[in-house]
Amino acid sequence: MICAFEHRGLYRVTGGRIGPWRAKANRWGAMQLTATGRRTGQRRSVILGYFEDGPNIVTMAMNGWGEGEPAWWLNLQARPDAEVRLADGPRMVRARAAAGDERSRLWARWRETDKNLDAYAALRSTETAVVALEPRSEAHRR
Repeated sequence: MICAFEHRGLYRVTGGRIGPWRAKANRWGAMQLTATGRRTGQRRSVILGYFEDGPNIVTMAMNGWGEGEPAWWLNLQARPDAEVRLADGPRMVRARAAAGDERSRLWARWRETDKNLDAYAALRSTETAVVALEPRSEAHRR
């Protein structure tokens, strides 16, 4: 399975011809997330794995499995409105961290896709945020 880091390289090398792909049952998809930098105000994009949960798009905030929060997640915490580009086109979203029972349920869904998820997560000293990207209308755009 190709990781998001490798996908990002393919995306750049092919000029976007190899881009996002749809998530399927027990297989994550790839999307491009564009958020606003918390310090610069510049638009920043990253390629991430995801799955859909009803109308929401779900991803995990991680630097591989290393320490620290990824910049894109720090940006979303400061400015939660963002855009994702999926295989079927762009969507405007608002980010939030899943908590409690919702986080447990979504983590279990990721575990169905990656049987080693808990072992990888144990490499980090902090809990990995499960990020829900909820749809928003243009009226809510900042």
